[in-house]
Amino acid sequence: MLSLDDLTALVGTGEVDTVLVAFPDLQGRLVGKRVVGRHFLDHVVADGIEACDYLLAVDVDMEPLDGYTFANWDLGYGDVTARPDMTTLRLVPWLPATALVVCDLDDGSGTPIEVSPRRILQRQVARAREAGFAVKCGTELEFYVFEDSFREAEEKAFRGLVPHSSTIEDYQIFQTSRDEYFIREIRNAMIGAGIPVEFSKGEAGRGQHEINVTYGGALETADRHCIYKNGVREIAALRGRAATFMAKWSMTEVGSSCHVHSSLWGAGDDAPAMWDAGAESNLSLAARQFLAGQIAGAAELGWMYAPYVNSYKRYQPGSWAPTALAWGIDNRTCGFRIVGHGAGRRIECRIPGADVNPYLTLAALIASGLAGIEAQLDPGEPFAGNAYDAHDVARVPATLVEAIAAFEASGLARSAFGDDVHHHLLNTARQEWALSNRVVTDWELRRNFERI
Repeated sequence: MLSLDDLTALVGTGEVDTVLVAFPDLQGRLVGKRVVGRHFLDHVVADGIEACDYLLAVDVDMEPLDGYTFANWDLGYGDVTARPDMTTLRLVPWLPATALVVCDLDDGSGTPIEVSPRRILQRQVARAREAGFAVKCGTELEFYVFEDSFREAEEKAFRGLVPHSSTIEDYQIFQTSRDEYFIREIRNAMIGAGIPVEFSKGEAGRGQHEINVTYGGALETADRHCIYKNGVREIAALRGRAATFMAKWSMTEVGSSCHVHSSLWGAGDDAPAMWDAGAESNLSLAARQFLAGQIAGAAELGWMYAPYVNSYKRYQPGSWAPTALAWGIDNRTCGFRIVGHGAGRRIECRIPGADVNPYLTLAALIASGLAGIEAQLDPGEPFAGNAYDAHDVARVPATLVEAIAAFEASGLARSAFGDDVHHHLLNTARQEWALSNRVVTDWELRRNFERI
């Protein structure tokens, strides 16, 4: 990480000439401007930069969407101010002479933009602290690597791509050694960017990998996730490779998940608050209530774990992606898995895919967990056995339509995030479904062209 003095010195020597001034959009992507180093120091540190508010009202194709009250054509799509959070300042080792800082958004006079994903998470972190807790999190992102470049993949219409490995490489050392020239570069680049990496491993798909980043505070984890994901794609592009974080890029391959680990800590003394050696499942009372809330809220906040039509293709029985809203002790068939010992006791939510916006996902987990504490919920007994075959447990929403309906009716979403944020996120979900219905897919053509 860099201090302002560090950056000033690096700009002075010419070792840094560009600062990426960025913030996360609704898809969890970095958007912003490249600022000349000297101008950043002289003006942006104090004043921020302006950016069009439509960046919080577009789809993945950057098309402005109807239905938002925050930003629309009638309001003229004005500016917001992006103010650097200097605690996030870091080098970007894979780009020449470049640093990066993550920003918070306000209306130009200091009033926060409540529908900004980073702000949505910040409010839940603050709520947890008011309740006496800090929440620490870790996100495990899986992705696929291809021998094709991004340009080549697009020219091939994303069909017939060549996975970087021809075999499943889950935990395989020899197979992943073939990819090490690329994966090692990512590991070391992230460490150079102030993102602490613990290890990497092959996953259960051909060309699928996971690189694990050390857990941290919820906001810090979301920032790291966002920068890491962007960095993987940039490094892949520089290497002439393509990488995807789609939840399900092919129905013949396993999906890519984003398992999210969360744990409670004392807000004041930062002491772990999950483990109780004498309690059932070694979970403290607060931990059980936090878990129960996450389970209870998982269906109505399911869109925040699976935001796209494609996200729901991942939820297949026996696929390592959960379908049951059950919890178990070290049971990977459940939506929620309890792992770790002592200070490392934590909840692993296995529902999100790698396509999530981490700020929204972590906000949902914290909000639902706090609701469980407030209502003193109990999760019941842990599930034992194969939860895919269970007939007496609730299920993850099976489609985007089902998730939208649950989110629309969610009292939890309204109370935790506020009516304006709820409306903004709900419109985002509705527009994704509406756009998907304006496309005739290859599957429809193959199935229906001459047969009906």
